[in-house]
This record gives sequence, C-alpha cells and structure tokens, in this order.
Amino acid sequence: MLERSQFRPPPKKKDAAKLWDYALHALGRRALTAAEIRQKLKEKAEDAGDIEPVMAKLREYGYLNDERFAEEYANSRKANQSFGKMRVLQDLRGRRVGSEIAAQAVGKIYAETDEVALVEEYIARKFRSYNMIEYLAEPRHLASAYRKLRMAGFSSPVVVKVLKRYSERAEEIEE
Repeated sequence: MLERSQFRPPPKKKDAAKLWDYALHALGRRALTAAEIRQKLKEKAEDAGDIEPVMAKLREYGYLNDERFAEEYANSRKANQSFGKMRVLQDLRGRRVGSEIAAQAVGKIYAETDEVALVEEYIARKFRSYNMIEYLAEPRHLASAYRKLRMAGFSSPVVVKVLKRYSERAEEIEE
C-alpha cells in the first residue's frame, strides 16, 4: 500500500524572484547564517546560478551578516541560558559560522564575564529544586553535575572549583 506522502508531487523549484521572496520569508521566521540560507536556496533553486545573486542582494541590504549573527547568538546564549564559551562556540560551528568569526564573537561577548559567576548562575537555575550539599553527597550525582556543567561549555578547573563549594568529593573528579 502506498503511503500518503508518495501521492504528494515534488516541490516546485523557484526562479530568481521567488528565491528572493523565499529567502526573505526564511530570514523573517528566524535568524540564519549565510551557509544555512545558501543550503535552503540550493534545495529550492530552479537554476543554481540564481543563488549567488540572491545571496549578494541579501548581504547588500544587510539581511545577511554572519558577524552580527554570531555576536547576537552568543549574547543570547550567555544571557538566557548561562552557557559557557565552549558550548556557544560549538553551537555556532553547528550553525556553520566560520571558526574565526565564531571565536571573535564569543571572545567579545565573554571578555568581561566571570566564568565562576556564570557557573553559579547555571547551577542556581538548573538545580534549583535540590539542596546541592545533600544532592552532591552521592558520587553519581556529583559526576552527573560535573558532566552537565562541562556540556554547558564550562572549563573543567572552574567546574571543579565551584563544585568544591558544595562537596568535598569534588576533588575526586579532578583526579
């Protein structure tokens, strides 16, 4: 038996004018990097030669700027989720922002940031329902908290330093 999706005709490809409209709608829904919008246009383009003129026009009008995107993204992740530098860098690379651009943006946003305070803020938000001293007394919870903080992008020495405030066993992780 045929599935319902097999009855659907393939999506129609778009000419240059429709690609422009599609790009504007895509950027209106959410911020995209140049690589992400290029990929979307490749999937929709009737002629591959129409992609670069659309990309150039997007840059000319200021709708596409990876430097600005990286800075806003890093600032948002820091302010809203209290993520560390490494996590934000990893996320930007996942969004296909150039390594150099990502490193500059993260460096600029995190330049004046106290990483210890950021870890404390993250712990206060993520572990708010726990008494941390009691919770981290159990080795598996301590290891879990360490992994969670490392996945959030914080450096190992800082994570251990903060966890030592709640548990004497944090030194075991250091080893």
